[in-house]
Amino acid sequence: MEKAKIKEGIPISTGEKNSVPIVYILSDSVGETAELVARAAASQFNGGSVEIRQVPYVNDPQEIPEIMQEVIENHGMIAYTLVLPELKEAVMREAKQHNIITVDIMSAMLDALTTLQGKQPKREPGLVRKMDREYFRKVEAIEFAVKYDDGKDPRGILKADLVIIGVSRTSKTPLCMYMAHKKIKAANVPLVPEVAPPEEVFSLNPHKLIGLTIRPQLLNEIRRERLKTLGLTSNADYASMERILRELEYAENIMKRAGCSIIDVSNKAVEETASRVLEIYYRGERHGK
Repeated sequence: MEKAKIKEGIPISTGEKNSVPIVYILSDSVGETAELVARAAASQFNGGSVEIRQVPYVNDPQEIPEIMQEVIENHGMIAYTLVLPELKEAVMREAKQHNIITVDIMSAMLDALTTLQGKQPKREPGLVRKMDREYFRKVEAIEFAVKYDDGKDPRGILKADLVIIGVSRTSKTPLCMYMAHKKIKAANVPLVPEVAPPEEVFSLNPHKLIGLTIRPQLLNEIRRERLKTLGLTSNADYASMERILRELEYAENIMKRAGCSIIDVSNKAVEETASRVLEIYYRGERHGK
């Protein structure tokens, strides 16, 4: 095993290097569990400090003697979360031979669960960190929402599970990100009178297209505040009531033409809007529309 594999940590509190006890964290995965336990225990000692040194991805019993040599040289101790029996046996054997203090963080819980469930554990390293299919779906949906935000690429419309349309400042982007955390790929398209929406919008099933609207006065206030944060004058055309009324009328006509559901987001939290969107979406999915 190369020396570089042992990652030196930062002491929990200040103190002379030679006087700081060192805890070596051995794991056949990353070792986060043992480190958290070690730090939690060390926090109970007022004025004391403990240096954590991680030794992750230990997978060969032949690595153990070299690790032990460094522990001996630094008068340290070992905390480990090793699930493979041959690795645990190697640690226990070497530790006993050299009178090294060890703490087996995983075994007590594994033994208890074995008794409780009446079956043996898998003994497979790193299971808690394995990213399952649901996790990947969520990540993919988040990346999708970013890529197809604000009509950047109309090709995303037909790839999306859900498309949100509406005028500027109707919370289209936050809603798409919320949907992404529900593992739904959502794209959004801004509706602007000067720019015709992509034709793909009109080919979507109605339950996959949601239109957002808002009360004109509220939108006026939101846009004025937005201009202020950008350091612009609040009487710009973007925030004028005349412009807002024209945009909302245009957007409503587009939504009616597309035959989609329209949700008024006035004074609604994103979660409230999302709840209604999910209801429409899943109802359509169930009925195969």
